[in-house]
Amino acid sequence: MNKKFPEYNHLDLSEINREMLKAWDEKEVFRKSLETREGHTPFVFYEGPPSANGMPGIHHVIARSIKDIFCRYKTMKGFLVNRKAGWDTHGLPVELGVEKSLGITKEDIGKKISVEEYNAACRTEVMKYTREWEELTRKMGYWVDMGNPYITYDNRYIETLWYLLKDLYEKGYLYKGYTIQPYSPAAGTGLSTHELNQPGCYRDVKDTTCTAQFFIKNPLPEWTEFGEPFFLAWTTTPWTLPSNVLLAVGPRIDYVAVQTYNPYSGKPMTAILAKSLLNAYFPAKNGELPLDDYKPGDKNIPFRVINKEWKGSELAGIAYEQLIPWVKVSDNGLKVVTGDFVTTEDGTGIVHIAPTFGADDAKIGKEYDVPGLTLTDKEGNQRPMVDLTGKYFRIEDLDPEFVQQNVNSDLYGEYAGRYVKNAYDDSLTDEDATLDVDLSVMLKQQNRAFRIEKQVHNYPHCWRTDKPVLYYPLDSWFIRTTACRDKMIELNNTINWKPQSTGTGRFGKWLENLQDWNLSRSRYWGTPLPVWRTEDGKEEKCIGSVKELYAEMRKSMDAGIMKELPWKGLDVSDGQEPDYDKIDLHRPYVDDIILLSDSGKPMKRETDLIDVWFDSGAMPFAQVFYPHIEEDEFQKVFPADFIAEGVDQTRGWFYTLHAIASMVKGSVAFKNVVSNGLVLDKNGNKMSKRLGNAVDPFETIEKHGSDPLRWYMITNAAPWENLKFDIEGVEEARRKFFGTLYNTYSFFVLYANVDDFHDQYTQIALDDRPEIDRWVLSMLHSLVKEVDQSYEAYEPTKAGRAITDFVNDHLSNWYVRLNRKRFWGGEMTDDKLSAYQTLYQCLVTVAKLMAPIAPFYADRLYLDLTTATSSEPFESVHLADFPLWDDSLIDKQLEEQMYLAQTASSIVLSLRRKVNIKVRQPLSKIMIPVIDEEQKQHIQAVESLILNEVNVKELQFVDTASEILVKRVKPDFKKLGPRYGRIMKQLAPRIQGMTPGEIQELERSGRFSLTVEGQEALVTLDDVEIISEDIPGWLVANEGRLTVALDITLTPELREEGIARELVNRIQNLRKAKEFEITDRINIRISSNNAIDEAVAHNAAYIKNQVLADKIIMVSEQLEDEIEIDDEILTISIVRNS
Repeated sequence: MNKKFPEYNHLDLSEINREMLKAWDEKEVFRKSLETREGHTPFVFYEGPPSANGMPGIHHVIARSIKDIFCRYKTMKGFLVNRKAGWDTHGLPVELGVEKSLGITKEDIGKKISVEEYNAACRTEVMKYTREWEELTRKMGYWVDMGNPYITYDNRYIETLWYLLKDLYEKGYLYKGYTIQPYSPAAGTGLSTHELNQPGCYRDVKDTTCTAQFFIKNPLPEWTEFGEPFFLAWTTTPWTLPSNVLLAVGPRIDYVAVQTYNPYSGKPMTAILAKSLLNAYFPAKNGELPLDDYKPGDKNIPFRVINKEWKGSELAGIAYEQLIPWVKVSDNGLKVVTGDFVTTEDGTGIVHIAPTFGADDAKIGKEYDVPGLTLTDKEGNQRPMVDLTGKYFRIEDLDPEFVQQNVNSDLYGEYAGRYVKNAYDDSLTDEDATLDVDLSVMLKQQNRAFRIEKQVHNYPHCWRTDKPVLYYPLDSWFIRTTACRDKMIELNNTINWKPQSTGTGRFGKWLENLQDWNLSRSRYWGTPLPVWRTEDGKEEKCIGSVKELYAEMRKSMDAGIMKELPWKGLDVSDGQEPDYDKIDLHRPYVDDIILLSDSGKPMKRETDLIDVWFDSGAMPFAQVFYPHIEEDEFQKVFPADFIAEGVDQTRGWFYTLHAIASMVKGSVAFKNVVSNGLVLDKNGNKMSKRLGNAVDPFETIEKHGSDPLRWYMITNAAPWENLKFDIEGVEEARRKFFGTLYNTYSFFVLYANVDDFHDQYTQIALDDRPEIDRWVLSMLHSLVKEVDQSYEAYEPTKAGRAITDFVNDHLSNWYVRLNRKRFWGGEMTDDKLSAYQTLYQCLVTVAKLMAPIAPFYADRLYLDLTTATSSEPFESVHLADFPLWDDSLIDKQLEEQMYLAQTASSIVLSLRRKVNIKVRQPLSKIMIPVIDEEQKQHIQAVESLILNEVNVKELQFVDTASEILVKRVKPDFKKLGPRYGRIMKQLAPRIQGMTPGEIQELERSGRFSLTVEGQEALVTLDDVEIISEDIPGWLVANEGRLTVALDITLTPELREEGIARELVNRIQNLRKAKEFEITDRINIRISSNNAIDEAVAHNAAYIKNQVLADKIIMVSEQLEDEIEIDDEILTISIVRNS
């Protein structure tokens, strides 16, 4: 075996991606990672099923990375982590895609194309981009079993859904109801409340609003003294006004009557509205204008408020004239009623009620026994005025007798067939007049509109069509989730949400305000609702398995109700096991099954499909074809230990998983969940192909490799925060982290291969290793502890950042840089061996720690390090065990000392940069005010290291109370404001005016208590910035609890020493350029220069020693090589001294 470590001339992470993928395939590493954990404790993971009818995007990379990280981590921790892929194959996304590709609408199904043909097209469409999904999954390194996925259209999967629905049915949780539900005309189906609450569904839209005037038929005497009396009612949906049947007032709200003029017609009138909303309609200054002086067209319209008020309860029962008399209203309608839901937040305090288009409206209509305004279609069905496509019913689609007796065809006919939203009519644009506008104008012309204006308001849209929804009366099947609300809340409190705020906020609040789940979908491609009913609805059966369906079909056929089976060649005789390959539980086949009721009547299936979110929410059961699995086996895969998806799934997959598990098993479906945020473009905008700011994940991985993409996405921001994706960040991750790690490895192997080191020597005992080795090993074990605990707590960002800091700040920039000479030439001394063993251990451990986030380069690094040494038996880092930390090797005192050395050095170097003083220029002194004796001792222990590192002669300690250094405190309003908002105005100057003693105490203890306005305010170091002011001849800066002052005065002696050091640097560069051996001694000649000569003469011994020179001679002639020092040009000659 080759004992040499591989050496490379550059880092190509994209090529490493390809090489490691090939190696993993050849070695079957994923399979082995499972086989080697057989019999171990399982760690249960559920994969949320994507739909393959759309291309994967860059946002899928972060979601799948998060899943992969914790599955890899848990595998390395010794758990068996099975990862079954899944495909979500039903629902609107698929159907809408098929309709678009076939050029049809929902109404064409069953006419231009059969249901059977349509569903066959859906079955093909749903797997359209399977190859791309599998390719992205593979290239990004996400290990999941895609060879044996669960597929939601599979008959066995559907059978489990039926089993679960029957379980809910038998518990009384499944019921049928006629209620107002969100409905998407563009999709042609009702929606559940959780679908309506997907991110982005509620949007600000600009619509025409109308404050309508309802003429009062039996007004109070005070209302008849000035013009005609009207109730004012405001609506954002004028298209619902033709369906008005009631007006609602708040029973305890105060109402007033206002004498004024209609702003459009100029006619006198008396308007009734809530007192608290008077100023919204009538500017106070106009109340001073005389009523009699008004002329039509005047800008300022006078008004007078009648000196009397009425509670809403006093207005109940007052009748009014139908506003838009197109269709007759029931005899007990068109009156004022009271409702506690009426508020005075906006509008007039009087609410127009159309029970066919609002849940509150329907509720109050039922309470007062006033039915909603409905039409009768040609089939004899009662329908609201708007049909299922979103337009007013055409007269020709209505029952002629109903039209003759109840419809004013002349008035209604002008608007019949009009869409209530332009978005529903492909021939209209946003520029075209809307139905709302035309109706408002009509009311204006009839003196029935008081105010018409455009207003921005929040309106729900369909999550799949992006078009507005309507609230619509639907005959739907529901799951009574409200019956389990308390149980769901109780169980939710046991789940570890990342972030916790999602569990208590977005998800928790959702559960607190839970509504029953509208399960019905009026579509074709999906899981059919397994309920059969008699025509009168008095008898029904819910089928829970294929075997039960077989038995019921036998009964029906024996009774002659069903003549033939919907599937040819199927044997359903008694005792026959289901043949899943010969059946299809989709429409239209199940629609042809007619069952026999207990009383002998035929039963047809309810035509609804079920909500596709039930499909995915049932995957814990359906992926193992429950209940066709032993209960003890099922308990091994339920509930999940971990799931992860985007924040948009909070009220989608997360909710349906939780709801079904709670109702069926009384259990959580998952114990830990990471809800990742959105991936936006670098400016914070949503990505889309239309905007041209979408990022292609395939191109990104091909160019940069998967590892830097994953590392950037995970370490840039916590997964639950929105990520502003910037491709420069990916490149920065490649350069700063992977480049630094690669350079550290390259440094190690360069010298290890020369010295033939391959970890063959006995380990140097820790106590016998130099202090800096013990320090970096202490830091390494602290790192292992932090990373392990971060992964365990589902905090990958903390883990990744800790690894980055260790590699960049501690291993490369400190340990390797300060110990380079230990690896150079000479024999393999214990000191040199300790350096090799220490650095080797660090690199191998880092490879393991980073493996969950960056699986490709971690494996390459691990194999490059361990193959040459045969120190570990694993074929891959992903088969290795996760590192363990040893608390006895963690020396916190040593870490603190080195931290102070690093921090002090960093501060001094930044101060040098501030005034452009190079590090090679010696300075005389740094001054450190110590907080306490312990800090002083720690700094003294590394004093020489600090001075050498920053090239300063002396370190002087002063007391923090010393008046030499002046400090001031700047409050962080973003942190303090949320805690002390009420007193923040007074707290800020109190913090800014803290005394030196108070600042010293704050630095020492990390916190300080102040009293402002009688309230205690606890201020911590994290809440403020302590600024040290410069003093003459010095620069001052601080970081955390450490303050450093640097003397920047340059004496002639210091200047000369700086010149000498610059000269040494130039000579060393020439030695390298001329390819001199390290041991070659030289003679030097330098062209004389007044600015340089004395510096060379006074520091000749130092220069000779540093560059191995025997002679330095100053000459007057020009020499062969030119160098520059402090803007002075010199010529120089160096030759070997033979």
